[in-house]
This record gives sequence, structure tokens and C-alpha cells, in this order.
Amino acid sequence: MRSNIKLRLQVVDRVGVMAEIARVLAEDDVNILSMEVEKNAGLTHVFLELETGDGSPGEAAILDALAALPEVEDLAGIRTMPQERRQRRFQVVLDSVSDGILSINEDGELTTINRVARAMLGLGEADVVGRNLRDLDLSDTSLLACLEGRTYRNVKRSMTRGHRRYQYLASGEVIRDSRGRIVGAVEVLQDLRGLREVASAVASEPQVTFDDMVGQSPGLRQAIVFAEKIAPTDGIVCIRGESGTGKELFASAIHVASGCRGPFIPVNCAALPENLLESELFGYVGGAFSGARKEGRAGLFEAARDGTIFLDEIAEMPPALQAKMLRVIQDGKLRRIGSNEEITVNARVITATNRDLEQLVREGRFREDLFYRINLFPIHIPPLRERREDIPLLAEHFLFQVNARLGLRARRLTEDALAKLTAHRWPGNVRELRNVIERAAILSGSERISSDSIRFSYELGHADGASPPEMGRQSLAEQVGQLERRIIAEVLRLAPSKRQAARMLGLSHTGLLKKLKKYGMG
Repeated sequence: MRSNIKLRLQVVDRVGVMAEIARVLAEDDVNILSMEVEKNAGLTHVFLELETGDGSPGEAAILDALAALPEVEDLAGIRTMPQERRQRRFQVVLDSVSDGILSINEDGELTTINRVARAMLGLGEADVVGRNLRDLDLSDTSLLACLEGRTYRNVKRSMTRGHRRYQYLASGEVIRDSRGRIVGAVEVLQDLRGLREVASAVASEPQVTFDDMVGQSPGLRQAIVFAEKIAPTDGIVCIRGESGTGKELFASAIHVASGCRGPFIPVNCAALPENLLESELFGYVGGAFSGARKEGRAGLFEAARDGTIFLDEIAEMPPALQAKMLRVIQDGKLRRIGSNEEITVNARVITATNRDLEQLVREGRFREDLFYRINLFPIHIPPLRERREDIPLLAEHFLFQVNARLGLRARRLTEDALAKLTAHRWPGNVRELRNVIERAAILSGSERISSDSIRFSYELGHADGASPPEMGRQSLAEQVGQLERRIIAEVLRLAPSKRQAARMLGLSHTGLLKKLKKYGMG
């Protein structure tokens, strides 16, 4: 019966010692699978991986035969060869890199691949090293061209694997030996999402593009194609969709695609009272009203010069302001509060609403002339319940983000978790999905997030087993406090330290300590 033996021999460094070792092993019908020699601190070590034959004596007899050689000073069994340890260290380094890396030999056989490249190419945990690149189910095999001496730099590619859509830059390089002969090739895949996150982190303002839109449903893709087509124009856009569908994301992407040099300025028309909204939008001169700055202030329309002003929830704009807004849109001019001087504005206008504007017009609550002005390019974003095929993609996208932001070990969603997410109605749309995924990632004690960790808002109120009548006897503040206490306790149980727990909760260390004191949690 054949078996493998791995040994380390400390030997006298002289000519012929390797031949002596090989002779003894051959006499015992032992095959040498690999042999390595290392010299360190004046000592010479020979590492052997042996395969015994059917006629070989037992392991003890083989060790005795080698120990009997006068050149062998010490002998011991080992678990791994030096090359195996180097390969494992190399693989750990490769897997810690955020880029995908793979290499092939001169025959096109895969010699190296890291964790990120496996995920991007959809290869999973399959044993693909040693297989020819031509035989793998890959949509792109440009790396083979490098074997003919061709290289490429930052070629944009995209693909959908499982529940995640990858967009990446691919670069291929030739590997040559000391004589300049081609012996292989290496490819580096850079995830565009990661590159954009780095760029956003160092930029003054995050830049959102249409490539950042996650989803493949026909309704979403139709909206994106239309938005890309009208983005280079200066026409007014009206984005329609329920709350949480990503209307501001669309507006920001249109701004970026338009090539506007100025800023993107979002304004929530429902968040400010009428008098404050007017001064924020149009500005004012000194002394225009009580509390005004004596030097006056420019409004957001002026601040958005050569850029885009995004008027979210425009249906909530008071009637008096609707009339002023109509004039600004028609004439491209405004007057600051308290002034008769006309100021020319040069900003693209994008509006958004989750209301039925046509119904509001019929009821006389929204100006018909303003409606027709802002409805030049209407874009409808379908709610999440109408594009269920996008839910797994979005869930994996948000999970990737929260893992990166909080420094969590990579969490994975199980099939039952994805099924539960897909079956939900999502009244809060994409915003609700993001919250559910972040909550599950933080509170899950496992790297695999199962359906038990997926908790919707209506489930949280009963998380402690309280019945609705019991909860009804508590104030809102008391119920919120209980929920906050439970979340903090769960995160403290999972986090290795209070500082890490604070980071996971989005709090400062001091802020967490204050809450621990508030709830008597030490």
C-alpha cells in the first residue's frame, strides 16, 4: 500500500550527500516526490516528500536507514514542506488584496487565483488551479492573448454572477523568463465599486453615476436608459416614485452624466417651513426680515450656478412659492427677498415627488402651468415590490458596503435569507432594504446571515415577546429606549471591545459610554 512521508534531515554539507540519500531510498523502493535544501545559521537541512512503493519496508525502517548514514546528524517527521508553507503564505497575501488576481502558464493553465478573482469570475470554491482557461465557463478570456505578447490596461468589463453585479477594470501583463521567453501571463481585476468608494472618500462630494445603479429589472433598466439619454440636455426632469426608491440617486447620476461643472445641490421642499424655504431658495438682502443677516445672503439657486439644483418633494411646495418657482424656471431670473433687482440663474432643475401630481392639479393644490413646465422629461422609478429580481443584487450590494464600512468579517446571505427578503412587500423600498441588511449584518453572530437574522420593522416591536397591549401602555420614548438597549446589548456581545462596538453602532466611544450609563449597562 502506497503512502506519503515528509521528513527534515540535518546533514553534513559535502559533495555527494544527496546521492547517498537517494541511493538508500531507491534500495528501499521509495520514490522521491520532492526535495528541497535550505541553509540557515551554518546548518544544512534537506526536506523530503517520499512515496513508499508496494515493496517498501515500514516507515520506521526507512527512517532507520536514513539515520544510519554518517552524513545525517538529525532526522524528524514534518507536516508540510517549505514550498507548501511559502505557497500558503503567498495565497494568504493574495487573498488579502482587494483586487482580483489570476495567472496562467504558457499553456493557458491556471496557476494562481485569489479569493476576489474567484468571486468576480463566479468560480466559487471549485478546484480550478491546473485547469485550462479555455475550459472554464468565463465570458472573457483576454488573458490568453498575453501569451502572444499582447497586453491591455484598464479595460472596462461587467458581469453578473449569482446575486451580484461586478464592474471592473482588467489589466493583463506578460510573464517572461530570464531569456525573455513568454512563460505565462497575469491579470489584475479592479472592482469599480471599490475604486469609486475610495474616490468618494477623498473627493469633496461623492460622485454617483449610472454605473452605481444596482439592478437588472426591465423597469429599472428602462428608467436608466432614458435618464442617460436626456442627461446631456438642459431640460427639466421630474423623477416620480415612492419614498425610498432612490430618486436623489437618479438626480445625482443625471448631474454627473450632464457634465455640469457646478455643484449638485439637493433641497427637500417638505422639510422647511414656507418662509425659510423661500429664503433658502432665492436668498435675501440685508434687513429683508427680522433675523436676516445685515449683509444678506445668496440663495441655493445662485449657489447652483453651472450645476444642478434638485427639488425633492416638490409637490409639498406652498402655492405662493409655486408661482415664484414658475417664473424662475420660465425666465431664468429671480429676485432675492427684499430686492427688486433681477438676478440671472444658470442651474439645471431636477424635481422629484412621491405624490400623484396629476391628481393634485385636478384638486387645485398644484399649479397646472408649473406641472407642465417640470414634467418635460418624466422618469418613473418602479417600487421594489415590482422588481423583485433586483432584491438579491441590492442585498449583496448593501452587505458589501456595511462589511467594508464597519470592518466586519465578510458576511454572506443564505438562500433562506434571500427568499425571505424577496417575499417581503418593502413598503419602504430600497431605503428599508438597506436598513434591514445593515441591522442583520451588525446583529448576526455568524458569517452566514440566515432568515432568522432578517428582521423587519414590524417584527422589532415584539422582539422581547411583549404583546401589543403591553406595548400600548408604554410611551414611544420608552419603547424606543428598550429597542435601543437591546441593540446595544447585542452589539456588545458580538464586538471584541467597546470601541469596536461604538464603531459598529455609528457612535463615538464617548457617546456609547453615555448610553451605557443611561441604561445602567456598566
